[in-house]
Amino acid sequence: MKLHHQFLLLHSQYGQHSEVQITLDELATTFECTHRNALNLITRMTEQGWIKWSSQRGRGRRSTLTFIIQPEEIAIESMMQTIQRKDIQQTLTEIRQYAQSSTLENRVQDWLFGYFGPHSEIQRNRQVDTLRLPIRQQIHTVDPLYMNLLAESFVSSHIFDGLVRQASHSQQIIPHLAHAWEVNEQRTVWTFFLRKEVMFHHGQMMTADDIVYTFQRLMETSQPMLYRFIAKQIQSVQALNNNTVQIILKQPSELFLPFLCTSRAAIVPNGLNRRGEELFGVKPSGTGPFRMVEMSKDNCVLEVFKPHFQGRAHLDQVEIIHIPWNVAPDQLEQPDRQSPFHMMHQHTSGSASEQGAWSQMHSPVTVRKFVTYNTRKEGLLRDPHIRAHISRCLQYAREAEAESVTSTTTAMEHAVLLTKDTFSIERKWSDLEKNTDDSDPNLTNVHVQSELDQDTIQQIETTPIRILTIPQYRKDAHWIADTLQQAGYSCTVVVTPVEQFKGSVRMESDLIVFSLTRDQDEQLRLFDLYRTLAGHVEHHTVIDIEHLLEQIQRQPDPLIRTQYFQQIEDRLLAEYQLHILYEKPFQTTYLPSVRGVTFNSQGWVDLRHIWFPPKL
Repeated sequence: MKLHHQFLLLHSQYGQHSEVQITLDELATTFECTHRNALNLITRMTEQGWIKWSSQRGRGRRSTLTFIIQPEEIAIESMMQTIQRKDIQQTLTEIRQYAQSSTLENRVQDWLFGYFGPHSEIQRNRQVDTLRLPIRQQIHTVDPLYMNLLAESFVSSHIFDGLVRQASHSQQIIPHLAHAWEVNEQRTVWTFFLRKEVMFHHGQMMTADDIVYTFQRLMETSQPMLYRFIAKQIQSVQALNNNTVQIILKQPSELFLPFLCTSRAAIVPNGLNRRGEELFGVKPSGTGPFRMVEMSKDNCVLEVFKPHFQGRAHLDQVEIIHIPWNVAPDQLEQPDRQSPFHMMHQHTSGSASEQGAWSQMHSPVTVRKFVTYNTRKEGLLRDPHIRAHISRCLQYAREAEAESVTSTTTAMEHAVLLTKDTFSIERKWSDLEKNTDDSDPNLTNVHVQSELDQDTIQQIETTPIRILTIPQYRKDAHWIADTLQQAGYSCTVVVTPVEQFKGSVRMESDLIVFSLTRDQDEQLRLFDLYRTLAGHVEHHTVIDIEHLLEQIQRQPDPLIRTQYFQQIEDRLLAEYQLHILYEKPFQTTYLPSVRGVTFNSQGWVDLRHIWFPPKL
């Protein structure tokens, strides 16, 4: 394995020509070792048939090094070995480091396409179907209480079940672990009737005590989890008998039942099967259609759970391997460019005929990137005219970029760039647009800037704007900073971890860059988002937002709740307290031999229904 690494290093230094004159001193420097070890490495590479070495005796005499094999072949051989050891991240880093062009990366990716995807083999006269699935995010835990990443939720959703679930193509909430439920007239007492003989992966039957433990754990945690505001509305939970649970809310909330559909409210066994919270996150036990049989930092293996109460899944095994292929040191902000999980990655190398063998499917999920203005902080953004000016600068620059995107650009390589007509923003730009060439962002900024008086222009040039975001959105924040600097603003970008994002650092910033995942949990996400925004928008707007959020909590009709959410959005957009940058879809690429590709209520590929026909 180390020899592969040394060959790639050698080729990166001297592979511009197939033959090179070199001294042993230079080789020792390249390998960072002694002359003796350098000669030993060269001898071993010669024995492998990778190079030809014609030695010249005498200190300082130049020998002839001839490369026989291409680095792509060594990289693929190295990748095959590391795949077998389930530890490939270091090799990927080395391949990127030593590659002099995209050729090596494309060859290795082509090999990966052959490794990942559907695989069948006959074991003891039966077909064993395995799906090897690459993901872009590393899985740290699948414990519903502690997971933070989409990839973790994806895996967790196949290990655990909830009391209820949302139908895939509608907002209807249907039974799951609970086969029925009742609610009192005040909508505060919810009674759930559990299915009988539902089994956990460790062999015990689920009872009402497991439900009580799960929700008490949510109520008592200090963990800053998503949708915590709903869990904190639970007053008590108790088991009426082995198959009946009653949950009492402090006040009516029509978002409670949708919350039960989320992966956060998945049911865990009472006492976490005596494994402790840290161990449970990597050795979980749920009631879901798959159970985890192996987990490491770069790999987890799921095995079908045959006794699942809704029937056996078609797949026998799923291998999920962390491949951060696009996460180079200068690309740490880009893991959200596409879905963190795929049947296969977007196939961009190879001929058109080869690519025609692949199928693509959009999930119902999109991601919206947006900017909010902190108007509680003293400074420029207290002035609505300056906020409007910033939004215009960003909008025109985005439209100019959209016009430059060629027709060959794939949906996943670029975001779906929204035009100014997509959202109901009340703008008065007609005179400005008549004289603006949107294809030139610098010219656009000149025209937009002409709206401001000289005193305001001087103020924005001398008052720095602090732009806050998290590491995943660093690229968007820098794009905003660059765009505004062209318009005369002075900007600095501050990047903070997710767990600190809602702290005091947010109130010290001017522009805040974040995103909203628009899946079937969207209403819960919006409620959480607008509660957060209420902390840094103008006071008169906060009163109206809080009033609408209260109505949303008491409204049983999800369509009417959607209208209330739209009213909040329209208000924030009209007052330039919110600016939407763009929205993009998740997309999955997969071989047509993979059947049953569907998405669950979160917009994730549902492994339960995937299958592929045998090779006859």
